[in-house]
Amino acid sequence: MQHQHQHQQIEPGGRQAQRYARIAGALYLVIIVIGLLGETVIRNSLVVPGNAAETAQRILASEALWRLGVAGQLVLLLCAVGLSLAWYVLLRPVNRNLTLLAMFFALVSLAVESVSALQLQGALAPLLAAAQMGIEPRQAQAAAYLAIVGHSQAFALALMFFGAECIIVGYLVRKSGYFPAPVGLLMQLAGLCYLLNTFIMVLSPALHAVVFPAILAPSFVGESAFCLCLLFKGVNIPAWDQLHVKGAAQ
Repeated sequence: MQHQHQHQQIEPGGRQAQRYARIAGALYLVIIVIGLLGETVIRNSLVVPGNAAETAQRILASEALWRLGVAGQLVLLLCAVGLSLAWYVLLRPVNRNLTLLAMFFALVSLAVESVSALQLQGALAPLLAAAQMGIEPRQAQAAAYLAIVGHSQAFALALMFFGAECIIVGYLVRKSGYFPAPVGLLMQLAGLCYLLNTFIMVLSPALHAVVFPAILAPSFVGESAFCLCLLFKGVNIPAWDQLHVKGAAQ
């Protein structure tokens, strides 16, 4: 009983939880914007599918833009660590063990995504060092292109773990009582789409070429909905406080 009481005391009050929600929403917004810009504006404009030579020429001609994309990915990863902590604080009262499981998935996802960011940086190395090291231009271009392919595959693996996290987070949001249940359902759908995307990419690249990026549209909707919910609606403070009063009474 005393242990339970101490546990309740370290939980934030409703107003403090609201601040966590606003911070989480702001971090989530930064992550979504950087992710979209990195994929659509930078990588889609510089990477020519199936053409290593043209891709290499575009990257070398826009080296600063490519480096900006890598730096943006690093900022995204830093924000994602902070977002994971905020989610832990906000969802722990619903089910501590499930929230911990979601955080384990988050940490593995971020570790794999960090490797994928290194591969983006690594794509530059053979192109810039080719002349000094006596590497044939075509070999350097192939090495750079394969690093970019490696990034895509590592990122898809990271999304698998993130998809599992989203399914758990969505369930906790639905059960919380202080977040809108439909947002939780959208997050679960987002997670399912991330999982499907990864396994389709592994099992049938031809099918993946057909369904991508449409298969991730529900993921964008679900994540955007949760982001906006955190930013503008936040926690239902009376429901949060009521849950903690009920927990303390038990």
